[in-house]
Amino acid sequence: MDAFQDSERGENVLDLSRLDLESLSAESVREERRREARALYLTFNRLVVLPASISLFSGLEFLDISSNGLAVICEDLTRLSRLKTLIAKNNRLDEGSLPKGLGSMHIEVLNLSGNRFEELPAQCLKLQRLRSLSLGGNRLKAIPAEIENLKSLETLYLGGNHIGIIPPELANLPNLSYLVLCDNCIQSIPPQLTRLHSLRSLSLHNNLLTYLPREILSLVHLQELSLRGNPLVVRFVKDMTYDPPSLLELAGRAIKSKNLQYTLSELPANLVRYLDMASKCPNPRCAGVYFDSCVRQIKFVDFCGKYRLPLMHYLCSPECSSPCSSNPQSDADSEDENSVPADRLQRVLLG
Repeated sequence: MDAFQDSERGENVLDLSRLDLESLSAESVREERRREARALYLTFNRLVVLPASISLFSGLEFLDISSNGLAVICEDLTRLSRLKTLIAKNNRLDEGSLPKGLGSMHIEVLNLSGNRFEELPAQCLKLQRLRSLSLGGNRLKAIPAEIENLKSLETLYLGGNHIGIIPPELANLPNLSYLVLCDNCIQSIPPQLTRLHSLRSLSLHNNLLTYLPREILSLVHLQELSLRGNPLVVRFVKDMTYDPPSLLELAGRAIKSKNLQYTLSELPANLVRYLDMASKCPNPRCAGVYFDSCVRQIKFVDFCGKYRLPLMHYLCSPECSSPCSSNPQSDADSEDENSVPADRLQRVLLG
């Protein structure tokens, strides 16, 4: 067998797809072509285990082993020191299927969609050069906090799982541009996501969202927001419970409101960090701040002159004169709507 192709796939590409292979014999491909191959396609075969002979293709930068019924990827994969892209969609992989040394590789693109993962594999969270990670159509129930370790990540696709909560640590990915969390069980968006300053596309359709945090307006590069199939367009919360502030919070509010200066030489480090976490009340008529205790209210805000979406607002106290009235004719509504630039959120998909 010698399926080396230069014309259809490109130079130095070896295509062994759709050959009913149950193993990968070293003798099936000439040594020279194994050594020169930079991309290898093994899709739509009958490989249950990726064999150790894969290490003989030492120059590989791209490997596609999708649609095989694979249950195990051998440890020998880690010997492919040049490998940058690994596509292993539509197999039978789970948490025990991946090589233990995967996290030490230089993989930049990893696609494990359409498998049987119930947890995001720990090895994946160690891939420091990873730019694109896809685990759509699995059985994931959560996103681990360690996702923040993937500082190079630009694309994260986790659609079609059973995820209920978005961890705030996801906001610590400075290069994340495309985030797909559609077709899950997500009920709320953490306001910390507004730290994703590179985010251009956010797909949240077919979840259980009833509101969005008002901070989403600060995502200055966001061009596409997909929300169809969520109850937020028909059901929303007007009033939320309010927990009275603690003595610590009251003291912190007094210090911040009066603009009192403080330094590490005067206060313990934990108190300085606490004071630095103060959030300003969004009511333009209020100069207050809050830390952990706040009033949550829903306000409808106009997007692109076409859609009115319920955004969550946080106020410093129930007595605060709120700009968050759900009355669509309120002056405060108009003020907030005019603050949304015309070129922001180019596509808001609701239906």
